[in-house]
Amino acid sequence: MNSIFMRFPGGRAKALTLSYDDGVEQDRKLISILNEYGIKCTFNINSGIFTPDGTSFPEGQIHRRLSEKEVVSLYKNSGHEVAVHSLTHPFLEQLPTYMVANEILEDRKNLERLFGTIVRGMAYPFGTYSDEVVEVLKASGIAYSRTVEATEEFRIPTDWLRLPSTCHHNHPALSMLTDKFVTQAPSRAPWLFYLWGHSYEFEADNNWNLISEFSEKVGRKDDIWYATNIEIYDYIQSYHRLLFSVDASIVYNPTVFTIYFDYNNHSYEVKPGQTLTLI
Repeated sequence: MNSIFMRFPGGRAKALTLSYDDGVEQDRKLISILNEYGIKCTFNINSGIFTPDGTSFPEGQIHRRLSEKEVVSLYKNSGHEVAVHSLTHPFLEQLPTYMVANEILEDRKNLERLFGTIVRGMAYPFGTYSDEVVEVLKASGIAYSRTVEATEEFRIPTDWLRLPSTCHHNHPALSMLTDKFVTQAPSRAPWLFYLWGHSYEFEADNNWNLISEFSEKVGRKDDIWYATNIEIYDYIQSYHRLLFSVDASIVYNPTVFTIYFDYNNHSYEVKPGQTLTLI
């Protein structure tokens, strides 16, 4: 029996997703760049510390949070995902569990009210967490939560509540990883490139060209699936729900997604509710 390898929608072997934090003014420029190249991002928002309407920031201030109205205007119906980043951006592992629960649930509740959708994703503020925090996330209906750990690889995550990235956008290996991702293709397990950061860093470091050049390199490629964090999560979880016969001659798809995979030198597409006989 040959191995079975997941493929992303359309039979693609590569996927790209981004994750950017805090809900700041510079996200406007970032979204404009990403949209130009068909790239999707998840934006992690602290709904308890929106900037008041009409705020004038001191000259030279880099970290400029958006107001509630600006957040809704920018992200709603944008094609990008909004996710939890905690209510007030504390070090969660330093808080009693009931305060952690309040930080997560209140932020989730606010975002769901503002955007009229179910919010299930998250990024840890400061990237810090503990096993106790993870347990609170499980109880709060959070499906995944991004850390600040970099794998410098394209492997598919296995622990979604301790979710690593490929790298931060300022990582010294970014250029090398980008070139490899674009010019090479996996022959077996699929690849996921996961980039994260804060858009205000592009202004602070005067390197907007970095994300523009990255987007131009990786964007609008037929062999890459561009998706938000939750779209990646839901697809992979659905793939793992496929039911195979013992000899892998039959597969049944109990999910609502069309799922793709390679098996025995053949590519397969199995639609929702479909039972398929494999060669």
